[in-house]
Amino acid sequence: MTTPRARRTPEEARRLILDAAAALLAESGVAAVQMRAVAARVGMTDAGVAHHFGNREKLLAELLRHGGRRLRDALQDLLASWLDHGADLLELVEALHDLYRNGYGELAIALHAAGWRDPGSGMLDPVVDALHRLRPPGGSLEDTRLAVAALHQAMALESLYGSDFRRSAGISGAAADDSAAQVRWWARQLHLAIGLRPGTDLGHRDPGSPAGSGPPAQAPG
Repeated sequence: MTTPRARRTPEEARRLILDAAAALLAESGVAAVQMRAVAARVGMTDAGVAHHFGNREKLLAELLRHGGRRLRDALQDLLASWLDHGADLLELVEALHDLYRNGYGELAIALHAAGWRDPGSGMLDPVVDALHRLRPPGGSLEDTRLAVAALHQAMALESLYGSDFRRSAGISGAAADDSAAQVRWWARQLHLAIGLRPGTDLGHRDPGSPAGSGPPAQAPG
């Protein structure tokens, strides 16, 4: 006696198809996103995928939008949690690194290569605002934005190429594969780049401390 397959709603089917396409894109690039491969991932026929998206070109176009939404939603959740925990700089850098290490780095780069562009939605505006309020009066908002953008770029690339970059700088062995020291270095650079006021309490850990404990490092000046 066989159990009938549960019928998916159109919305659920579209979501499953897009998630499968995003996984193929992140794993093997745009060429891997074929109707047959996507159908196999979700247990459908090619015709079933075509029923929801028409053809491969339309599927790719929707995938770009879907992937962009996934990245924005994940970043917004991360930022909300970070701000609720007292805006510790090392925690922010670690959280961004973890996000991209869990597959979003590959997806972000694959989407960019496939043509998706963030239209300037300001995903990191809450971080920019929070950090800028901690800066001395007269600090440049543009500099704060550039510092946060540089951090975002570094964490996205770290998950994919960090070990190779460290080897190119003469770091070898286990140290080249260990991202923890690099993450702490980026947290320290962010702290210095935005010139935080001496005595600013950013949390319980020093972004420059290998042990991750102690008072925050003080900006020069």
